[in-house]
Amino acid sequence: MSWPAVSVVMPVLNEERHLEAAVRHVLAQEYPGELEVVLGVGPSSDRTREVADALAAADPRVVVVDNPTGRTPSGLNAAIGASSHGIVARIDGHAMMPSDYLKVAVETLEETGADNVGGIMAAEGETPWERAVAAAMTSKVGVGNARFHTGGEGGPADTVYLGVFRRSALERVEGYDEAFLRAQDWEMNHRIRMTGGTVWFQPRMRVSYRPRPNPARLAKQYFHYGRWRRVVARQHKGTINLRYLAPPVAVVGIVLGLVGGFLFWPAWLVPGAYAAAVAAASVPLGKGLPLPGRLAVPVALATMHMSWGLGFLTSPPSLGADSRTARAQRSNA
Repeated sequence: MSWPAVSVVMPVLNEERHLEAAVRHVLAQEYPGELEVVLGVGPSSDRTREVADALAAADPRVVVVDNPTGRTPSGLNAAIGASSHGIVARIDGHAMMPSDYLKVAVETLEETGADNVGGIMAAEGETPWERAVAAAMTSKVGVGNARFHTGGEGGPADTVYLGVFRRSALERVEGYDEAFLRAQDWEMNHRIRMTGGTVWFQPRMRVSYRPRPNPARLAKQYFHYGRWRRVVARQHKGTINLRYLAPPVAVVGIVLGLVGGFLFWPAWLVPGAYAAAVAAASVPLGKGLPLPGRLAVPVALATMHMSWGLGFLTSPPSLGADSRTARAQRSNA
């Protein structure tokens, strides 16, 4: 086959520590076609800009563009706008792309006719806590049946991790909606599918992901995931299912059970049953982990469930009100 040229776009903010290695992994791809890397650099508080400029000075394949807002979707759109090629691969500034990643992606695009292909968010930790979170994030108990977390057979999917796109698909949906500070991948993949495109999960595409280093940061991450997933559900009808409703239902049930137990003690069985289920599910997930990691698995699971559910329940109607879909809905009302 004739290998098409690929533009790799990377939104970057406060990535001084990882940026050089991430870019080197892209440039070292075992890919027969032409490559470029476009960095959308936000106003960082570390030396990220200096590292990016040095990389661009050392290799003409690296291009740096400004992202004044520092927001991920804005950085992606800026980088896409400055890129040149017909295939556009999204990667993060701390992700280490496997050497065959782009080759597998382009082969899959050609074989399937899909508009976007992506693979597995391979959570891997170093500390006992990070390893516990990685076990939770790669299990159905932790994240449901999302194949980009848990793996599975290749095929059409609602969304995938990161993504390698046909430029024609990005132009058709006018890129990322910059109002979505979270869930922007899910939201854009939904628009790609609604305009006749296919999003394809390819399990051979694995990118390592480092979990949040402590419970507080994990809770914040999943709280915002829940909040923005509620925005997607409000604006794109029919995109919610039982997997997404399980965490908010669990939060409501546990709160009602804890409070109601003071009036009717059997109500305490509800939070008790949840705690027992999480503890039981944590046993197989913790196999192979050191004792601190095994003990942390139920904490990680509960943090993910409760934070996501609370975020979903408290997502204000004003969140995402400036998105393209929300503006269109108001104009059509």
